[in-house]
Parts: sequence; C-alpha cells; structure tokens
Amino acid sequence: MLAAMVKNAPSSQKSAGDRQETLSSIPAQAEVLAARRNWLAVLAAVRRFSPLTVAAYERDSRQFLNFLAEYKGEAVSLAGLQAVAITDLRAFLSWRRNNGAGIRSVGRGLAGLRSFFKFLERQGLAGSAAVKIIRSPRRPKTLPKPLTEAAAARLMQPDAWSEEEPWVAARNMAVMLLLYGCGLRIAEALSLTSNAIAANGQKSLYITGKGGKTRLVPLLPIIAEAVAQYKKLCPYVLEGETLLFRGVRGGRLAPAIIQRGVKQLRAALGLGPTATPHALRHSFATHLLARGGDLRMIQELLGHAGLATTQIYTQVEGERLLDIYKKAFPRA
Repeated sequence: MLAAMVKNAPSSQKSAGDRQETLSSIPAQAEVLAARRNWLAVLAAVRRFSPLTVAAYERDSRQFLNFLAEYKGEAVSLAGLQAVAITDLRAFLSWRRNNGAGIRSVGRGLAGLRSFFKFLERQGLAGSAAVKIIRSPRRPKTLPKPLTEAAAARLMQPDAWSEEEPWVAARNMAVMLLLYGCGLRIAEALSLTSNAIAANGQKSLYITGKGGKTRLVPLLPIIAEAVAQYKKLCPYVLEGETLLFRGVRGGRLAPAIIQRGVKQLRAALGLGPTATPHALRHSFATHLLARGGDLRMIQELLGHAGLATTQIYTQVEGERLLDIYKKAFPRA
C-alpha cells in the first residue's frame, strides 16, 4: 500500500526531495533516506499537507539528520534513530536556537520529527520514546494584530492603488477585498481559478484551505463586482480552471507582490507595520466578533480545525475594549 501511495505522489515533490539529498549529501544510510522520501511523499499525496509545510518538514528533517551524524560521528542508521535520546534532541534544539532559529521554527521542527518517527514506527523501522515525551519550547503568547475598521477601509479605497496600471490596481483591490471581506489567507485567494467567481449575483464561494479542507464563505456583492472589474481590465485570458490572479507577465501572482504593495501603502496612508495582508484576515474575524458574530460561525468561515484557535479573537476584542475604556476614563 505504501509503495502505491509513494508511486502516486506528485513528481515535483519526489524530485525536490531527491535534489535536496543530492545537494546536501545527507550522511545517512540508504534505508533512512528511502524512508524519509516515502514519509514526505505520504505527507504530500495522502495527508495532503500544503507544499510549504512539506518543504519545511523536508528542511527540518534534513537538518536533524545532518546534525545527528555530526553529533554521533557516524552516518545515521535506523538503529541510530531507534537509539535517539532526549539529550540528543535537546542538543539539536539548542543548536537550532544558537543558529538563529526562532521558537516557532524550532517547535515546528520538533513536530516534523515527531511525524517522521511516527511514520518509521508504523512501518516497523524504528521508534523513539524520547521524541514522544520531549516538550516543545514554550512560545510567548502573542495575539493577532487586526486593523481598526477605519484603517481597513482606507486600504480598500480604489484611489489607494491609483499609481498602478488600471488592471493591476483592479487586481490588487479584488485581492484585498477577498482577504478582508471573506477572511481568506493570501494563498487561498491567489489559488482561486478563473471560474470560481463566475458571474454577478453569486452569493457564496467554495474555498480549499489547509489540509485540502473545503469551506463555504459568503461572497459580498462589492467583492464580486471588484473581481468582475478586474476580469474586464485584465489583458490575459481568464477562463475555466486557469488561475484568476496574474502577475504582470501573465504568470501566477506571487504573495510577495501583494505584500510589497501593502507595505508601500502603509507609508502613504500613515498606517503602522501591523498593516499586512494577513492582518486583514485577523481584522475580518475581530470585526465580525465585535458586531455580534457567533464564534462557531467565525471558526467555520476562517476554516479553523478547532474552536481554540478562533477563541484567541475574544482576547483581542477584550483588550481592545479595555483600551477604549481606559482612554475614555483615564482616572478609572
């Protein structure tokens, strides 16, 4: 069964893994490298992890195998993985931190190693109790930083993008409205096909998010109109399953283009550094909650797997209300 899954994995995923092993010359025995390739293929083809997550797990596992080989002074074998101890893992995490990795990156790397060892254990190749019991680094509690309704509205003004070519300005406006009006991740918006928003009067939109999960979000008339205006001005053919949003050369629109555009607007509009495309998704959730939106409804609209992830917005709204109260009653 595993062989069939690996065989059906996307060729780009397998070739990328092969290239990484060739370029980095991972000091590990052939059976370890083969198991690692199979694991990455299963993540992509069966568990349907996003390409970015698979790439991150590939990088994290490569760093671990390189580190372990140098730390132990020998090529990594299945028996060596079986013998991995907590001291080995702590040394690896310390090495990552000393080399500039943040707490989030280190925690994600440990999650990737747990996934890799779980795969090895299921295949009867190796297993490590140390990987199961070691704790992830404690991350500082940080809250999302949404924009105020006024700041979000300023980013949505057509004249904010007036310096761009008309079709580029229309494209950017359509993307921004999807982020703020539908609560989309930027990758979700830029992955939409040309027929996803086909005609005026469309009331809802199917979005495929993380893990290949599909959700239904309402589509406001102003968003549909913005997309229609972009389609009208775009110099490229936008039909069927082709990508909706294009770069100036007609290829896939990169998130960095929108991120850079918003960064330039921040200075022009006098907005702070928290004004980013992803902040519009946070703003969508926070503003809905402030207007009486149900937490479960917001969870479904955002595509969160669990309610705990969505509940963080209640803290954001609580802090905002407390700040307003302190400004209104400074002596309280």
